[in-house]
Formats: sequence, C-alpha cells, structure tokens
Amino acid sequence: MQKKIKFAILALVFLMVACKQQTGNAKKFLPESTGAVNSLIVVTENAHWQGEVGDRIRQIFAQPAQGLSPIQPIFSITQIPPKIFEGAVRNSRSILLVSQDTLSLGHIKSNVFSNPQKVAVVKGRSKEELLANLDSVAQRAIESFKKTELNEAQRRFKRSLNREKALEEEFGITLNIPSAYKVGKHEDNFVWFDRQIPKGNMNIIAYAMPEDSFKNDSTFVADIIKMRDSIGKKYVPGPYENTFMMTEKAFAPYVFPAEIGGKKGAEAKGIWEINGYPMAGPFLTYIINDKENNRKLVIEGFVFAPSTVKRDYMFEMEAILKTLSWL
Repeated sequence: MQKKIKFAILALVFLMVACKQQTGNAKKFLPESTGAVNSLIVVTENAHWQGEVGDRIRQIFAQPAQGLSPIQPIFSITQIPPKIFEGAVRNSRSILLVSQDTLSLGHIKSNVFSNPQKVAVVKGRSKEELLANLDSVAQRAIESFKKTELNEAQRRFKRSLNREKALEEEFGITLNIPSAYKVGKHEDNFVWFDRQIPKGNMNIIAYAMPEDSFKNDSTFVADIIKMRDSIGKKYVPGPYENTFMMTEKAFAPYVFPAEIGGKKGAEAKGIWEINGYPMAGPFLTYIINDKENNRKLVIEGFVFAPSTVKRDYMFEMEAILKTLSWL
C-alpha cells in the first residue's frame, strides 16, 4: 500500500513538473510580429482619439523627427477601437493601449501577443489621469518602441550582408551593412559605401580624426560643422566642378551624447547641402572616442532622395551604424 502511495505521489510530481515546463515554454511559440518600420497601433475608443487624449497621443508619438526636411513624425500612427483589436492586428510590433478604467497605471510589457513586441498600457479613472499617465510613460515608451524597431531592422540585415573588407582594413571595425550597399570609394583614411534607391541614393562614410579634436566644449558644434565641411570638400564632390557636400548653413545640427560599439562619443543630426548647387538631404554622424587607437572615429550616413520622405531611410542608417564592432 505504501509503495502505491509513493508511486502516486511521484507520478503527481512528475505531472506537475511537466505541466510547468509546458507553461514556461508557451512563450516560445508566439507568432512573429508584423508591421511597417516605425508604425504604431494605438488602441483606444474613438471618443478618446477625437478629444484631448488623442491630441496628447499625437503630440507625443507623432512629434517631428529631428533632422528631417520635410517634417515627418517619429511614428506613423493607426488608431483602432478596442472592439476590433483582434486577429492579426494584435501581432503588430509596437502597440499603445489607452483606456479609461478603475485602475490608474502606465507601464510597458514585452511579447504579449507576438515576438518581438512592445505594448505600452495606459489606464486612468478619468481623462485627467489618462493624460498624466500618458506623460509619465511617454519617453520610456518611445525609447522602447524605437529599440524594438532597431533590433528588428538589424536582425533583417543579417539575412544578406556586404562582405567587403574596406572598413576592417582601413579602421579595424565592422558594420552589419546590407549587401545592397557597395564600396564606391576607398582611399587613405576614407571609405564610402552607397546604395541606389528610387530617386536617389543612400550613403555610409567612415574616417578618422586626431584624438585631440573637439577639445573645446564651447565650439563643439562649430567644430563638427567645420570637420564635415572639410571632409565633404575633399571626398564628396557635387555634380559640377567646385561643388561639394557641406553642412546646411541655416540650421545647426542637433548634437547629443552617444555610445556606439561600447565607446562614448557624440551623435549629430542635421541637413547637408551641396555648396553652389540645389541639392540637400539629412545626415546622421557619430563621433566616437577611440582612445585605444589614439583617434576620433567618425561614421556617418546621409541620404539623397528629392521629393521623398526620408525618415525610414535614416532609420536604416541609424540601425546600420549602431552595429559597429571593433576587431
């Protein structure tokens, strides 16, 4: 009798462990997330969307992306009411759920309906609480959505990478650059990749500056402009003689602290133009403190695509540049 009891207990324990393992592994079988780059599904009642809550959502999540002309929002928003939030739309990569409820909260969840996925949940007992909770979660949600988008873009790059060794040979670095890009110029201390796109091209350049560059904080932005203009004049010609790429004169670039490839540096976003010719577009520059090699390493992406929205092109540039690693 005791043996039977022991056997039954062991069988029960085994069953409980097996069930727990199955439950723990369930997350692995979530469907793959979907959605266009930088798209955001907002799930909220139409009455909220058409009122002050909707205005605040658009103010936060459709704010202008920096360094772009014409102006474009950071996310392309699609609003749907909760009653039709079902099926494939739940697999969207970035989702914002906003609802009036008996709870007051604002938090971010991962991989709720699909993988990878971020879901920002905002609830409030009144319109005022909804607005306050939107404000409290806004920056974290933007950063979380953007990080998810960057990771997804970088994952897709790995399907087909450029195998040319110019960056390794010249600077001792690697970037995960899609195979659509080709080396167009490789000179001493300068490498240029480019890719043809409808109505224009996308470009990645890399070069090094002396380690003691940019020592004066008060002239930092001006020194970045001076650097870019000198490199443009030397390496990036315009369509006619004596024309070259330079920083747009009317607007100074946005500059922020950054960390790329585990090293600190600066990020600059702005508009380039061709000196003496009507061509222009956005650029993204990273200046990295590479103390081990006694230099400032500069990697930059810029796009030429007239009469075309360029947010997603520049997002691709950012995703590529942030894959930098050191040999």
